Amino acid sequence: NNDGPPDLDEAIRKLQGQLSSMFGGGGGGDKDGVSSKMTGGSISLLIILALGLYGFAGIYQVDQQERGVIFRFGEVLPVEVGPGLHWNPPIIDEKNIVNVTQVQSHSHQALMLTEDENIVDVSLTVQWVIDSASNFVINVREPRDSLAQATESALRHVVGSASMDEVITDGREAIAIEVQERLQRYLQSYGAGIDITKVNIDRSAPPIQVQDAFNDVQKAKEDQQKFINQATAYAQQVVPEARGRAQRQLEEAQGYRDRVIARSEGEAQRFEKLLVEYSQAKQV
Repeated sequence: NNDGPPDLDEAIRKLQGQLSSMFGGGGGGDKDGVSSKMTGGSISLLIILALGLYGFAGIYQVDQQERGVIFRFGEVLPVEVGPGLHWNPPIIDEKNIVNVTQVQSHSHQALMLTEDENIVDVSLTVQWVIDSASNFVINVREPRDSLAQATESALRHVVGSASMDEVITDGREAIAIEVQERLQRYLQSYGAGIDITKVNIDRSAPPIQVQDAFNDVQKAKEDQQKFINQATAYAQQVVPEARGRAQRQLEEAQGYRDRVIARSEGEAQRFEKLLVEYSQAKQV
């Protein structure tokens, strides 16, 4: 009946009294029975609410490109969780969801020693996907670190078996293929659940400290090849001409020989005929 604002202290006291009556506080008599009933109902309500929250907390969704691995009391369940809406009891089960379709990449750069004892600076990119969610989560503690270390090992093995020219020029594609095959074998032996889709050699060159000297060497090789090509072209032009002249001289010599032989044979035959006539006229 008061037009003024409510008394805040009085409202707090009323709320405290209601809470005390709900949880067993306050006076006796009939009020104790009512309080007991209210306390029992409140506890039941809290239990139902807690169970509802617990059940709701266990609901989760797995997307189409994902797979889930479930641990129950620390032991992995044998079946991976597929796409869709799922429920697992919280605290009891622990879920690990990984993307098995996304193409991920790892970049690596290092100085390598080649077979002919030259140092090259190689950088590459490894593209990979997860082909087994269970293996990826369970078998290796840090699969991405294992991928990085395996990439280093495979690259050093392949580059160490090739010459410098092969690494920095025409052999880059073959080296990338060999690194991919070796890296995949490593990861399969680990059971890492990783499939290598592509290895690209982004850059392969001498260290920056010797880049100028290397450029000079490359220019000298280019000049050498240019001179070889020019000499080859000159030889291809001169040799046929020389062979043609030689063939013409041979043919001319053959004609001269045939003419001399024919003339000599003719003169010999004429002499033989004259000899027969002279033999018949001995007085001449």
